Amino acid sequence: MTSEPPLGFETRAIHAGQPPDPATGAVVTPISLATTFAQRAVGEHAGYEYGRTGNPTRRALELCLADLEGAAHGLAFASGMAAEDAVFRLLRPGDHVLLSADSYGGTYRLLAQVHAPVGVRFSTVDLSDLAAVTAAWQDTTRMVWVETPTNPLLTVVDITAVASLAHARGALCVVDNTFATPYLQQPISLGADIVVHSTTKYLGGHSDVVGGFVATPHEDLSTQLAFVQNAVGAVPGPLDCYLVLRGVKTLAVRMDRHCQNAAAVAAALTAHPAVERVLWPGDPHHRGHDIATRQMRGFGGMVSFTLRGGERSARAVAGATRLFTLAESLGAVESLIEHPSAMTHASVADTPGAIDPSLLRLSVGLEHDGDLIADLYRALDGDQT
Repeated sequence: MTSEPPLGFETRAIHAGQPPDPATGAVVTPISLATTFAQRAVGEHAGYEYGRTGNPTRRALELCLADLEGAAHGLAFASGMAAEDAVFRLLRPGDHVLLSADSYGGTYRLLAQVHAPVGVRFSTVDLSDLAAVTAAWQDTTRMVWVETPTNPLLTVVDITAVASLAHARGALCVVDNTFATPYLQQPISLGADIVVHSTTKYLGGHSDVVGGFVATPHEDLSTQLAFVQNAVGAVPGPLDCYLVLRGVKTLAVRMDRHCQNAAAVAAALTAHPAVERVLWPGDPHHRGHDIATRQMRGFGGMVSFTLRGGERSARAVAGATRLFTLAESLGAVESLIEHPSAMTHASVADTPGAIDPSLLRLSVGLEHDGDLIADLYRALDGDQT
């Protein structure tokens, strides 16, 4: 007797955790707005008792995303930062975290201003340099926090190597997989203990929902995280869960197009005289290109670049595009441009992780690539006059 072949990612994105509704046959997961659920007897319920503790729509999302990440357990949160906060609550006073040197500014702020004051210690290090990681390691290091590709410098970190190093020293390896998504990268299969997402970004994909997610293959970690999820109550509403589920159904086709458009935009930027440097893992000259080729299905839809004219030019170009909307966030169908040092990463302005003010970050959307290139060239050429 032969076993059934495993279902493909695209199939699981549409069906995992989302069978037709047994009550009505609806093929779309219902939005369950109930805040409380009838119990058969005292302490006996059908799986749900109170909306903060559990919700059928939220459970469908958790099952689907855990499946896509190859994890046994998944928990949805009200935002990506709520998800990160829950993971950091696994630590105790005196524990030490190694953080990617160019992590998202909100992650740095969460550690520096929320968890450090109550005793959690952390250091930033270039996690793509294993010698530097080893040198920065402390006896109390309990967690390594990986972003790959990083935000906004698009540094690529070898997940397998870092996870192996962490495990040999008794620490957890956490990977923020927001930029890559589970379609392009599978951190758990590469050794990660925990994966986090801002579902606001590519998973939702339409700039209309805020959410976060944590996946893990470990039951003990899942139990601890579920306790925090319920005790703190930073959970998404059922409509939010429905919107992320709807976005996930088209994740694969969207990511293919994001990658295709990003490749075209990166090549065009490289050819423009006003551009000093383009950062995109698909560039063969990118120092993390070989690792990205090995651990990613594609190179993603994020492109960063620096301008020869410095901060003045960066601000001018950011304000001159028409199709690239000047806005924070990323990962949606429309293209966005932002100036990280003054916007998303302003919280690290006075730290070693401060972002070069000549750098711009693009979230390349699903528009026609020729239109996007023309828009950028118009802004770049205008700044030269």
